Amino acid sequence: MNSSSSRSSDGTGNKRPLPWQPGKRPLLLALMQGVTNRAMRSLFIDWVRPDAVFTEFVRVNAAAPVRRIAAGDLKEMAPEEKNVPLVVQLIGHGTEALVAAAEAAQAAGTVHINLNMGCPYGRMTSGPTGGGLLRHPEMLAELIPELRRTITGTFSVKVRAGYDDPGEIFRLLPLFESAAVDFIVLHPRTVQQHYTGAADHAITAQVVRETAVPIIANGDIRTAAAGLQILDETGAAGLMLGRGAIADPFLFRRLRQHDIREPDQDERKAMLQGYLRELLVRYGKVFCGEAQVLAKIKEVFHFVDEAHLEKPIKRLRKARNIGAFMAALEELQ
Repeated sequence: MNSSSSRSSDGTGNKRPLPWQPGKRPLLLALMQGVTNRAMRSLFIDWVRPDAVFTEFVRVNAAAPVRRIAAGDLKEMAPEEKNVPLVVQLIGHGTEALVAAAEAAQAAGTVHINLNMGCPYGRMTSGPTGGGLLRHPEMLAELIPELRRTITGTFSVKVRAGYDDPGEIFRLLPLFESAAVDFIVLHPRTVQQHYTGAADHAITAQVVRETAVPIIANGDIRTAAAGLQILDETGAAGLMLGRGAIADPFLFRRLRQHDIREPDQDERKAMLQGYLRELLVRYGKVFCGEAQVLAKIKEVFHFVDEAHLEKPIKRLRKARNIGAFMAALEELQ
């Protein structure tokens, strides 16, 4: 396992600090499109301090040669948020467009850039974008080295095990290694699986054995016990937490403390109540109007699946204004 704080950038001994502290097995907050906005990231940083956080998708416009990245996205470019490293995730296609976007991101202050090669949804896979890139290894053979030459900070990839073949990741490892990709976030499902079935972390373990590139394990980490088991059995450099963390931010804390006891029903209700109250405050500062605030906060419910919370969440979903939402929230206890 390679969990060092830096790696050789080009074989000459030059080093690039990774977006986590030396010697740590980092816990990273995943990108959840429409959910991990800057207000949500701020809450996680204040409550549980991930070792790094990721932006939502920064979409690269291949048809706009002057401005590859939207002005609103450029405003969020930074090396860190509240002293926590911020990784900018690009999603798009075309070597020229993605290289230009990486240059623009760096000019705006970005230090850590990640390429999405795993998104399984909608238009992201209708062309060579997101998970769709895995259908075009010839494009990747050009794209990955060009991005590495352009990116002066860390360059990482977020990748599925393959498009329809879970063995594809092993054919890609030589490309990632030769291009000096700094770390790989691996979700061991195929693109075609979406989120069905189970993430096969036997693939993660095999990838870790076959490469010196640090591997961050992602997928089906809903409990501290599951996360610790994945770390132990795969030898991964760290974990990326997505759906499980959005349901329960304190998953980060339990993992750090090696606490495999899961919260009981009363603890879960109290946590959810405090979590949603805090989100209301933070969302009220960044989104416009009650309708948008409520729509954004209700995204959390897609990730909470405990049976004992089904009825209270149904009441919260029905709330049409913040007053009604707060009243339903009080009934959680």
